[in-house]
Amino acid sequence: MTERAEIRQEAAPRCGCCGKGTAAGPAPAGRGVRITAAAVAGTLAGVGALHVVWARSPWPCRDREQFADLVVGVGPERLPSAGACLGVAGLLGAAAGLVASRGGALPPVGPRGLRTAGTATVAGVLLTRALAGPVAFARRSPAFVRLDRRLYAPLCLALGTGAAVVAAKGR
Repeated sequence: MTERAEIRQEAAPRCGCCGKGTAAGPAPAGRGVRITAAAVAGTLAGVGALHVVWARSPWPCRDREQFADLVVGVGPERLPSAGACLGVAGLLGAAAGLVASRGGALPPVGPRGLRTAGTATVAGVLLTRALAGPVAFARRSPAFVRLDRRLYAPLCLALGTGAAVVAAKGR
């Protein structure tokens, strides 16, 4: 092989699975990015499914009062409507789809730039919730504040960080 042919071959994108050169477009997302995307997207979808349940039921809490205290940090009279829960569920589903598509866990949908921007937006929203939530929600019920600091905010931080990696390194 000539030196020029070797240089062309090295510059060609490589398949993430087999290492062979590809003729069209960038190499698929690496295995780590796909795993991260699947984990983040699966968790977002699961949390979205919880919001669908919460539109009709306080599960896993015993009643609306306990649910309002632990999950939202307000009195039962201030709980979000079923429509709001379903709206959040839809947004979480869309976020899961964007992250999975950008990370190679699902086939790509739409223009690459839109997948990148969408996944970066998901990361930004989750990281903002993680970092600002404990301050913004500090006056809610003590049980909610404790859960927010131990569970909700750290989960948002992990998901936001994962989504940021997928946005930066996905396809």
